[in-house]
Amino acid sequence: MGWDHGDPGVLALPSGRLVRGRGLRRPVPPGPGPGFGVYLLGAPPPPTAWESRWLRWPDFRLPTDRTLAAALLREAWERAGTERVEVACHGGRGRTGTALACLAVLDGVPPGEAVAFVRAGYDRHAVETPWQRRYVRTFRVP
Repeated sequence: MGWDHGDPGVLALPSGRLVRGRGLRRPVPPGPGPGFGVYLLGAPPPPTAWESRWLRWPDFRLPTDRTLAAALLREAWERAGTERVEVACHGGRGRTGTALACLAVLDGVPPGEAVAFVRAGYDRHAVETPWQRRYVRTFRVP
């Protein structure tokens, strides 16, 4: 089962998939936990009670391995069709917003509109840097 539309930090994609974004410096929201998480950090994340993947992604930067980033985001998007998926970084805005915008592109949102889509549906400050915005505009999964 997926998230509910009213759950904190949940972005509804056009297909109906729901993905939770969050900042790891805040406590885990109440309610059911994710079944799968993708953690965008410069160092390995703390252990979780659910299946998760770590993507090395330094703060205010881009993923260090773009091929791995595309594969993990594709996996997150696919799994969001049937599972509770969360994407998180330390603050929950820059890297998380960028990843959510990439998920929106995978879901059919035009790359040039994906940042605005995430800002409207998740956090108005999401995707913090010019290079993160450019990354979303050029995001492609082979």
